[in-house]
Amino acid sequence: MNLPAGFDPARPWLAPYAPRAAAMTAPLARGAGVAAVLSGQGADVGLPAGPLRFVQADAAPPGEAYEAFIFRTAQVPTRDNLHDLFNGLAWLHFPRAKRRLNELQAAEIARAGIGATRGPLRDALTLFDENGAVLDAPAALWAALLARDWPRLFMRERALWREARLLVFGHALLEKLVSPRKALTAHVLWAPGAVRSIAIDDAAIAAALEPDHLAGKPLAPLPVLGVPGWWPANEAPEFYDDPAVFRPARPPQH
Repeated sequence: MNLPAGFDPARPWLAPYAPRAAAMTAPLARGAGVAAVLSGQGADVGLPAGPLRFVQADAAPPGEAYEAFIFRTAQVPTRDNLHDLFNGLAWLHFPRAKRRLNELQAAEIARAGIGATRGPLRDALTLFDENGAVLDAPAALWAALLARDWPRLFMRERALWREARLLVFGHALLEKLVSPRKALTAHVLWAPGAVRSIAIDDAAIAAALEPDHLAGKPLAPLPVLGVPGWWPANEAPEFYDDPAVFRPARPPQH
């Protein structure tokens, strides 16, 4: 698999994954398959059906839902592409959270089957799995984020970002960030209850994935290249003068 130049473990959004990502570049460049490379990372992840394994994409029988197959077999069908490589990295680094997402998806599929729509719980699960992020930050940053008060979040409270940690969890978003674009937006999960922050910790993320909470779509949009230190251009205040990206909050509906 030919990795693009943008697959750079030194990027800030890849920091949690950097050691494994760096170790994978050589075998992938030599032509090893993504499933084999992920399996060679020494995963010790237990699922209800047994130890986690990465397998070729055609391992699942036709007609069986992807999440149901993983739950039944503890095997993750894996294509030779960036999307599935990042999905595997998420499994290796955050196995409890990924297991929790899979359990909830499989339970909903068993309950309601596969239809034209997923329903609110599966929508939230999919959005977080593909495009989610977790933010551990002071309350002032959370207040600004939830209000979509971008000048406060990124400029007036800029110094507070030194006390914050942002994890890009979603593998589709990690794939998109290989070719960074200003409009790329994470959906930040906030914790159940009064505390907004979730620790950048596998167990803490898994514990926040509660069905009743998720069904309310507790996800706040965050244009990730606006995060201080994540993109050189955002040092200039005019970077944020772009309402197509830094959109104001919608007025309340009556």
